[in-house]
Amino acid sequence: MDKILLILLALNLGTSLSYAQENEENYIPETDPLVLQKLVQWQDAKFGLLMHWGPYSQWGVVESWSICSEDEDWTKRPNDDYEEYKRQYKALKKTFNPVAFDPTKWANAAKAAGMKYVVFTTKHHDGFCMFDTKTTDYKITSPECPFHAHPKANVTKEIFDTFRQENFMIGAYFSKPDWNCEYYWWPYFATPDRHVNYNPAKHPERWQRFKDFTYTQIEELVTGYGSVDILWLDGAWVRSHENMPKEYEAWAKKDGYNQDVDMPRIAKMARQHQPGLIIVDRWVSGPHENYLTPEQKVPEKALRVPWEACITMADGWSYNKDHRYKPTRQLIHLLVDIVTKGGNFLLNIGPSPEGDWAGEAYNRLQGIGEWMKVNGAAIYQTRPIAPYKDGKICFTASPDGRVNAIYLADENEHAPPSEIRFSSLFPQKGSEVRMLGVAQPLKWKRTDNEIVVSVPEKVRKKPPFQYAWALAFQKQ
Repeated sequence: MDKILLILLALNLGTSLSYAQENEENYIPETDPLVLQKLVQWQDAKFGLLMHWGPYSQWGVVESWSICSEDEDWTKRPNDDYEEYKRQYKALKKTFNPVAFDPTKWANAAKAAGMKYVVFTTKHHDGFCMFDTKTTDYKITSPECPFHAHPKANVTKEIFDTFRQENFMIGAYFSKPDWNCEYYWWPYFATPDRHVNYNPAKHPERWQRFKDFTYTQIEELVTGYGSVDILWLDGAWVRSHENMPKEYEAWAKKDGYNQDVDMPRIAKMARQHQPGLIIVDRWVSGPHENYLTPEQKVPEKALRVPWEACITMADGWSYNKDHRYKPTRQLIHLLVDIVTKGGNFLLNIGPSPEGDWAGEAYNRLQGIGEWMKVNGAAIYQTRPIAPYKDGKICFTASPDGRVNAIYLADENEHAPPSEIRFSSLFPQKGSEVRMLGVAQPLKWKRTDNEIVVSVPEKVRKKPPFQYAWALAFQKQ
C-alpha cells in the first residue's frame, strides 16, 4: 500500500490551462494502481515516436482530412468534384504497396535516438485500417491491396512486435470517428463536416451498430497484438453531448444529438485484456484521459499533471516529399523544454508510400541520439523542479536528488561560454558541479545572488556535444 500511495502522490498533481489540449484544471487523477504504475513508467521514458501512415502517403496529402467537406486550409482538394475525389481517395487502397517496409530499421533508429515508446496509427479518421481487422475490407490486408500478400502485411502487428522486442512501450493510435463506416457516415445523407451525418437520437439502432463496431475494433487491437501499454484515442468530437466544448456547442444543443460511444464500456473491456492500460481519450476531460496531449506546441508553463507534447518532425503529420524537417538543434531544445515542464515528447515521423522514412528523419534521430548518449541522465526519469527555467538554463530533478541545469545554446553558439550563471538553484556548499560528458568537475563559486560555473578553455574548444550542455549538482 505504501508504494501505491507514493505513486498516487507522484501523479495527483492538479492545476489549470485552456480547454482542449492543456485542460489541467479538469484532470481527473487515475485510481487504478496498475495504471498508476504504468503512468510512472511512461513519465520516466520521456521520449517517444509517433507515426501517421496510410494510403494517403501516395499523394503526399494530409491524413484523412481532404475527404472532410469542411472549408479549412488542411482540407483543400485539387478538383471541384467532392464525390469523385472521395472515390479516388478510397481507391488508393488498390495501389498502396509499401514494399520497403522494415520495422526493424525503424526500431533501431528510434532506439539509437533514445526513444522509449512508440504510438502507431492503427486507423485514422478515413477508416483505413493498418491492421488485419475482421470488421471491414477497407484495410491493408484486403485482397484489393497489393501489399496484402507481403509476409509483413499486418503492419501494426509487425511494428508492435518489433518495437516490443527492443523494450519499447507500445501505443495504439485509434480514431473514434470513422468516415468509411456506414454507421458513422451513412450513405443516405451528405457528409457536411467531420461529425456523424445523422442524429444518433433519431436512429439509435444505427448508432448502436457504430458503437459496437468501434468496440470490436478496439477489442481486436487489445487481444491480437501482444501487450499494449497505451490506447491513444483521437477524434475528440466523438463524445457525449454533455461534455461538448464550445467549438461544438451547436451540435450539443441539437435535440437529442449525442456521439457517446460508451467509453466506460470500452475502457473496462480494454483493461480486462490489458491490465494497467493507459487510456488517452484526447481532449475529452474526464476519467479516460490519463494524460493530456498538447499538439504542435509546448505549454508556456510547467503542468502539474501527466502530459505529452505531440509534435511533427517535418511540416505535417503525414509524408510529403517536399516537407522540411526541423533541425536537430531545435528538436533537442524542444525535448529539453518539454521535459523541464514535466512532459513527454512524442515526435512524429510520416513514412513514405514505399514504407521508409526520409533520409532527413534518420539524420535527425542520429543527432538526437548522440546528444542523449551524453546527456540522457538529465532527461530520463527526471521530474520538473521550480523555477523550471532561468534565462537559457532549464532545470530537471533526478531521482537521486541531483539537479540538472541544461544550458540551451543560441543558434550560432557552438561552445559553452566561459562562465555559466544562474540564480535560482544553488549547489550544496563544497559539492561538485559536473558537466555531463566531461571527466573533471568544474570550478564554481557563489556570489550574493547567483552561481558562477567556470568552463575551462579545453572544454570550450572541445565540448561534449553541440546545442545544449548539462551541469549536474546536489542542491543545497
